[in-house]
Amino acid sequence: MIELISTVESIDQANALIKEGIDVLYIGEDEFALRLPSSLSKKEITEITALAHENNKQVRVAVNAIMHNDRIATIIPYLKFLQSINVDSITVGDPGVIHLMKKNNISLPYLYDAQTLVTSAKQINFWAKRGATGAILAREITYPELVELSTQLKVPAEILVYGATCIHQSKRTLVENYFNFVDEYESTDKDRGLFISEPKRKETHYSIYEDRNGTHIFATNDVNLMEEIKKLYNIGIKQWKLDGIFTKGDSFVSIAKLFVRAKNAILSDAWSDSLKRELNEQLTQLHPKERTLDKGFYAKDPSEIQ
Repeated sequence: MIELISTVESIDQANALIKEGIDVLYIGEDEFALRLPSSLSKKEITEITALAHENNKQVRVAVNAIMHNDRIATIIPYLKFLQSINVDSITVGDPGVIHLMKKNNISLPYLYDAQTLVTSAKQINFWAKRGATGAILAREITYPELVELSTQLKVPAEILVYGATCIHQSKRTLVENYFNFVDEYESTDKDRGLFISEPKRKETHYSIYEDRNGTHIFATNDVNLMEEIKKLYNIGIKQWKLDGIFTKGDSFVSIAKLFVRAKNAILSDAWSDSLKRELNEQLTQLHPKERTLDKGFYAKDPSEIQ
């Protein structure tokens, strides 16, 4: 079974994604989650969860922020709220949160999500033995590594097939500090569209913004694995994530629709090279023109990144 997991920026977009055939809606709020298209209120989370369940879809809530003491102190009421509205699962990277769930008898299925650290089957299986129902794979895994890893997993693993890759996070407000130093004022949030480049590589375009969780910097190219999804299916990696943090509104819904078509074609044995090219060309047209695409670490030689 293939599962398509999609970020959500609003209730309206959630409804559109459900209609197009997305299986799992990925939502949350910035207080406890990282790098979402939108930080949703509890009311919105409740409404989206009800909407999803009415349509036999699932909701997964991000609880994967870097948890300092101030947030650990307030996490229990939030987890109890998520349990009360019957969300289907959460993503967690902090063992302290997992400990508090068990200590307080909070029953929420969780996927282990420690960002760049989730790179081996042994680590994923370690958390599976401690209750994880799945894991979110790091973006820095090559295809040969995926093949090896997939044969050893005890639980499903999710992989990014479309969207941006964060390459650095700092709790410090690095951009705000810079503007203060040069005595200028600029908005530093996601909508401002700031980026940085390497002096000797003018083509680089690292998106950068600040929010409740600090400063986030993204790779120049967004990931697009449309041409590789049959290979992922063949090795048993069947949870596919679509991230719309930089692809907004109807364009993102249209891209999600392409992956639904791809999923259905694979499951009905109708996948072909011509369909693959057609869907990939359409995706490229829908992707934001100011952003570029490649296959990320998936296409790299493992020896290049040791």
